[in-house]
Amino acid sequence: MNQATQTDDEREQRGRIMPGSQFVTHLNRATLAIILAGGRGTRLGRLTDWRAKPAVPFGGKFRIIDFPLSNCVNSGIRRIGICTQYKAQSLIRHVLQGWSFLDGRFGEFIELLPAQQRVTAEWYKGTADAVHQNLDILRRHDAQFVLILAGDHVYKMDYGKLVADHVAKDADMTVGCVEVPLAEASSFGVMTVDDALRVRAFHEKPKQPVAEPGRPDSALASMGIYVFNARFLYEQLMRDADDPRSSHDFGKDIIPHLIQRGYRVVAHRLGDSCIMRGGGEPYWRDVGTIDAYWEANMELTKVVPDLDIYDQGWPIWTHQEQLPPAKFVFDDDGRRGQAIDSMVSGGCIISGATVRRSLLFSSVRVHSYANVEDSVIMPGADIGRNVVLKRVVVEKYCRLPAGLVAGVDPDEDRKHFDVTERGVTLIVPEMLGQQVHYLR
Repeated sequence: MNQATQTDDEREQRGRIMPGSQFVTHLNRATLAIILAGGRGTRLGRLTDWRAKPAVPFGGKFRIIDFPLSNCVNSGIRRIGICTQYKAQSLIRHVLQGWSFLDGRFGEFIELLPAQQRVTAEWYKGTADAVHQNLDILRRHDAQFVLILAGDHVYKMDYGKLVADHVAKDADMTVGCVEVPLAEASSFGVMTVDDALRVRAFHEKPKQPVAEPGRPDSALASMGIYVFNARFLYEQLMRDADDPRSSHDFGKDIIPHLIQRGYRVVAHRLGDSCIMRGGGEPYWRDVGTIDAYWEANMELTKVVPDLDIYDQGWPIWTHQEQLPPAKFVFDDDGRRGQAIDSMVSGGCIISGATVRRSLLFSSVRVHSYANVEDSVIMPGADIGRNVVLKRVVVEKYCRLPAGLVAGVDPDEDRKHFDVTERGVTLIVPEMLGQQVHYLR
């Protein structure tokens, strides 16, 4: 029976029949994933002066893009394209160094898709346009389903269950969704669904978000994750590209168009496919601001964090640098190398200094008598003697001079550094008059 002639009752009947594991494996192999990783992420301020948001370091040794990439590989979806645009060199290098293990002999690959102006003499104009400009490449891979992913969120999710749900419900489009506090929902695409999770309304970043029925304090937000039947997606992208009124964005244009014309757009809740600790809440973080970025990293230093990066059953893959173990030296009163309730990566040396509730990326040096608390220190940073840091994010390769104090007096910090509304201080090399010639 042709999809266009099926009734809603017939589609819902199909939705009750969940495919078995062998069929799910087939669906994964028939799926092509496209990760949208071209955005600057302006809300992260100067952390994205030299890199795209998906390339920002996270969690002590990863970059943000490692999470959707790891979800793809762990889900068995190993045909992946990455659309890049804004200051992509560090992202490209990271992918080439850390993700070259997929084997093309078995049809596995990660393909970088920079904005090459293949269709028009313009850069990517929106999320839908980024996919449209690579239609010839997508068609060449002859996928049955296309999975569209945002490259700038932190979470663990089995995309295989998402694709299987899309097929079982006979959807034209499936949207991954997560519950967010109503007060924060204006930063997301917010949807209204019926009892069968069919999307009945969708508003991109509404000024007055609509709460979920029966849950006045939360809204159902899009995760920027979409599943399409490939042929249907190509038709919609070409139609949208020919519309001069469109901004060529999935949230602003594609989804509202499909809903208004009666296509079957279905929501898939993160809780149905997320990888989480037993009994925990579904974990998903948009680390798009300095405050959110700092908080998500700080969560990892807790005794039992909500995000389990030690789960060997669902590992987070990344580029593994060859580094010596972390080292803690000196054991004198007042000059003791120690880290408490903290994460310390390889290559770090804590020399007669104290680190509390902090996260140190690779090859950080903390010199004697320094005191680091509630801070995120990125790779290659050098913390001088007698430095005091509290609630600070330190960019890669910063060399903090002896005696510097940050995070104690916000008014004083604002004279030299950036301070967020919640009192987190950001320090980058340029604020210290330092020129860094390495990729970040």
